[in-house]
Amino acid sequence: MKDKTAGTPGEGRGLLTVTKDAIALTSGQVAHLQETLLRWYDSCRRDLPWRRTRDPYAIWVSEIMLQQTRVDTVIPYFERFMSKFPTAMALAEAPADDVLAAWSGLGYYRRARFLLEGVRTVAASGGSLPASRDGLLGVPGIGRYTAGAIASIAFGQPVGLVDGNVARVFARLFSIEEDMRKRGMRTAEALADRLVAPRDPGGWNQALMELGATVCTPRSPSCEVCPLASVCRARATGRVAELPFLSGKKAPLLRRVQAIVATRPSDGAILLARRRRELTFGGLWEPPSAEGDGPAEARARLQAWVPVANLTRVGSVAHVLSHRKLTVDVSRGLLAGAIRANDIPPDSGYDAVRVVAVADIETLGFSTLARKILAEACREESECPTPPGTKRRPRT
Repeated sequence: MKDKTAGTPGEGRGLLTVTKDAIALTSGQVAHLQETLLRWYDSCRRDLPWRRTRDPYAIWVSEIMLQQTRVDTVIPYFERFMSKFPTAMALAEAPADDVLAAWSGLGYYRRARFLLEGVRTVAASGGSLPASRDGLLGVPGIGRYTAGAIASIAFGQPVGLVDGNVARVFARLFSIEEDMRKRGMRTAEALADRLVAPRDPGGWNQALMELGATVCTPRSPSCEVCPLASVCRARATGRVAELPFLSGKKAPLLRRVQAIVATRPSDGAILLARRRRELTFGGLWEPPSAEGDGPAEARARLQAWVPVANLTRVGSVAHVLSHRKLTVDVSRGLLAGAIRANDIPPDSGYDAVRVVAVADIETLGFSTLARKILAEACREESECPTPPGTKRRPRT
């Protein structure tokens, strides 16, 4: 019996078209895309730890970690995180410091705070994630992409998703000329829902992401091995390098920051302050730092509440955030008195302060920038101790 979804002979193999106002795809073309890409994914997909489970919580954690972060970087963090917090309830009951410590070094720490808030919300309402995309969108920290991933992969719901990889695949496959940071994203999301394979929506969505991550890459895509090369409009018209179209990002703001590494003379313990939750690096601990109209003014602001003696500037470190480039001047000194939370000025950006033994730093949320600051202050082993994993630079 003839497959009614196959279309006329050759119908599934023609170049694909998305017009400005419509998704012009036949049922045969959709079926051909689904069959071809799922077959390729079955034989070529990478073996990743979060692909070995359909546990909604594990998939949620992995999708949050993978946002703006490379797969190879995420794997060890995911495995450690799941070992430490194997269930949603275990994470919901964990102190924020423990969660941020497990996230330390992965960056974009707001993701961890939103994940914790979302898990606690789910735990308070019974402990089970909603199975639908609409229900998942009601959980704090879960946006449209993450909701689509959890709904399709964990629950088998026939809903699409679009991340950077999928947007790039669609832009080239269908020659979408709209800005993928604006209207083009809406076009891609409509395509994602239209094309999702009902028999394996989770596999289909992961196949699209896998294709974008390993074959249809931003630079030097491997078109010669792409399973969809024969129907790709960008390849047929020689426009692969031009697509997707992305409007320019704003240039990052340049900021100069002063940081003080104050150590206790008796044992080398380090003064750390915790950033207020609503700020960059919120909830993380770091050597006290400040911005100001100039280096001298910023250092004076710090010294007004940080009791430090023998303060010496030892160098500077650079750190790039998504919208800012930081140059941090690092000074080192000796802690010269006691300090309490009440001593912290309201405009300092901190809500707590502690003198922490070096061995205990790993139990706190600690950013990569904070590690850089400590490494700069403690380039020589004799100068002051540093936590495990902190890389020193030799003096030049």
